[in-house]
Amino acid sequence: MEREDAWHLTDDLMVEHGKGDPFAAAIRATRMAMIVTNPRLRDNPIVFVNDAFLRLSGYERAEIMGRNCRFLQGRDTDASAVQQIREAVDGRRDIALDILNYRKNGEPFWNALYMSPVINEAGELVYFFASQLDVTDRVDAQARTLHEKEHFEREVAARTRELTDALAAKTMLVHEVDHRVKNNLQMVASLLTMQTRSISDPTARDAMKAMLSRVEALGTVHKRLYQSHDVERFDVAEFARELSTDLVRGGGRTNIALHFDLEPVEVPVEKAPPIALMMNELITNALKHAFPDERPGRLSITVRPDGRYFGIKIVDNGVGMPVDPVGGRSFGKRLIESLARQLNASIAWHPADPGTWIDIRLPRESSDSREQT
Repeated sequence: MEREDAWHLTDDLMVEHGKGDPFAAAIRATRMAMIVTNPRLRDNPIVFVNDAFLRLSGYERAEIMGRNCRFLQGRDTDASAVQQIREAVDGRRDIALDILNYRKNGEPFWNALYMSPVINEAGELVYFFASQLDVTDRVDAQARTLHEKEHFEREVAARTRELTDALAAKTMLVHEVDHRVKNNLQMVASLLTMQTRSISDPTARDAMKAMLSRVEALGTVHKRLYQSHDVERFDVAEFARELSTDLVRGGGRTNIALHFDLEPVEVPVEKAPPIALMMNELITNALKHAFPDERPGRLSITVRPDGRYFGIKIVDNGVGMPVDPVGGRSFGKRLIESLARQLNASIAWHPADPGTWIDIRLPRESSDSREQT
C-alpha cells in the first residue's frame, strides 16, 4: 500500500471528523511510530499503521494490516512483559513499558511502548492506540552502566576483603607482639621480685620495689592492648581502673576505698606507656605518703574528656601533701616531670582539705598528629 493510502485509513477511524481532523493528520504524519488496533475484531488486529512504524519495523503495510502485534516478539522477548500487555488489554487500561521486539530482518531493538484504550461517549471500547520508540541506545547505556556498577562493586568488595584480611593479619601480629612483651615483662618482674628478696638494705629494697611496680604497670598496658580489638587506640579510663585496683590490692591495703568517675578516653597507642608510668607513679605515691602507718582512707580516680584534651584527677583524703609531694628531686619526681614533658601535659598538686588533689591535663592526640574530624 502506498504512502498516500494512509490518509484513507484514518478516514475510517475518525468516524466523526474524517480526514480533515488535524489530530488524524498528526498521527499519519508524525515521525513517532504509531498503530491502532480494533479489539472488537477477532484477535485485536492492527487496523492502522503510520509510515514511521513501517520504517521502525522494516515491514510493508500489507504485511502488517489485520495482524496482531505479537509478530514483533521474538526469542528473547520477556514473557512477563508480554503478560503485562495482555493484562492491560483485558483490563482496558494504559500501559507503558520497554519490551524487546524484532524487526523484519531479525534485528532486535528495545521498544518503548505506550498503549492506551480509546473509549467512545457510550463508554464502549472501540480502539487501542499504541506508540513505539526505539530506545535501544538508552537501554544499552543503562546495561553498560549496570555492568560497570556491578564490576565496580565486585572490585570494591574484593579490595575490602583484602584490606580486612590485611587488617586482621596486622591485628593478630600486633596482638602477638603485645602478648610476648607482656610475658617478657612478667619474667622481668619475677626476676626483680627474686632480687628484692635478697636485698637487706631498706632503701635499696624500696627502690627495687618501685622499679617492680613500674614494670608491672607496663605489663598491664600490654595486657590491655593484647585484649583490645583496636590495635591503634588505648582506653585510659579502663586502664586507670585496673591499675589502681591492682596497686591497692597488691599492696594489701584493704582499708583503702577506691572511687571511680571514669568516662571513655582513647589516645594513640604510643601514648599508653608514658601515661601508664605517670599514673603508676602518682597513685603509688598517694598510697605510700597519704596513708602512712596503715591509715585507712579513700582514693578517687577521675578520667574525663575535655574537647581535644582530657583530664586525670587523683584525690585522696589522707594526711595532706608535704612541701614537696614526691620528696625533693627524687627519681620519682624527675620521672613524672620527664613524662609530663613527653606527653605535653600539665600537672598540678593542690591541697584537698583533707588530703591532696592532683590535676593532670593532657592532649588526646600527639602533637604531630592530625586533629580528629
